[in-house]
Amino acid sequence: MSHLKLHIPGPVEISNKTYKAFCTPMIGHRGQPFKDLYARIQPQLQALFQTERLVYLSTSSAWGVMEGAIRNLVNKKVLNCMCGAFSDKWFDVAKRCGKQAEALKVDWGSPVLPEMIDQKLSQGGFDALTLVHNETSTGILNPLNDIASLKSKYPDVMFIVDTVSSFSVVDIPFDQLGIDVLLTGSQKALAMPPGLGLFVVSQAALDRSITLADRGYYFDFQEFQKNAAKNMTPSTPSIAHVFALESKVHDIFEEGMQQRFERHARLSQMTRDWAHQHGFSLFPEPGYESQALTCINNGAKPGGRVIDVQKMQSYVKDQGILMDGGYGRIKGTTFRLSSMGDETVESMERLYKVLDTSLERL
Repeated sequence: MSHLKLHIPGPVEISNKTYKAFCTPMIGHRGQPFKDLYARIQPQLQALFQTERLVYLSTSSAWGVMEGAIRNLVNKKVLNCMCGAFSDKWFDVAKRCGKQAEALKVDWGSPVLPEMIDQKLSQGGFDALTLVHNETSTGILNPLNDIASLKSKYPDVMFIVDTVSSFSVVDIPFDQLGIDVLLTGSQKALAMPPGLGLFVVSQAALDRSITLADRGYYFDFQEFQKNAAKNMTPSTPSIAHVFALESKVHDIFEEGMQQRFERHARLSQMTRDWAHQHGFSLFPEPGYESQALTCINNGAKPGGRVIDVQKMQSYVKDQGILMDGGYGRIKGTTFRLSSMGDETVESMERLYKVLDTSLERL
């Protein structure tokens, strides 16, 4: 079976080096070798998250941690910031967990702004807030730094932030921001196979967690803290993922974090330039475009070129690349091109050439 090069928003392309690390011979998860492995990467993970807190590893998708954060931290009511398919889903998850939840909803393609959150939180009654930093479905990058500045005004509100498609793409200093939960997943910019969640939790969040009796077990923050302090995980981990993570964090620091941020910014700008050069407009509101992927307008809103996305996908696939045709209610009326992970100027230029050839056939 021939491999299609992935330029979808996740999972993204995985390097041979990462795959090789994933296939490292197995070790016991309660033995010293695993403790040594976790201990080796913990300082690097703390540097990535820019925190002095312990970084937890969860054998799950990021959604497991997202639900876990709701169960650990919401006692009164959670404010769910909703600007696309994945942030909208968090509202549904909160209600399914039996929590009181209120939606702060903006149009898809628009960002959630701090003044909107301030207006809601000022009404009182909330003890948690959820935010998707980079909304993958719409290509919106919400202004996290400005939103986090509200934490000092609402210290009793737990700020829970999904950075699944922005982590290691842009600068996210956890301790400096003062937020309470920062979570991510392995399959996006970390460019690893899906199945590993990584997250960090403030002391205030740990203190809140211990007061909730119905927080469950698998995603119990208390269990993660207790085990991470001993370089272990509460349940059997995917050890292969942890070996791959060790390889990946080595790659990130070899490149340099600032250089990594700059590379992602450059590649996303290249894709936006490609779109404009071919007559397309962008779906996100100007100034809030993702640095990990580009969501291109194809009739979801007025302006710009419109093509048959399904045909485009088929032509691109014929040339060995898998591209995305939009997500949720904007499927087909947008399409998305990923530039996150291990992509380079050269690999993106190859993508643009394939796209150009495909456009000529439409």
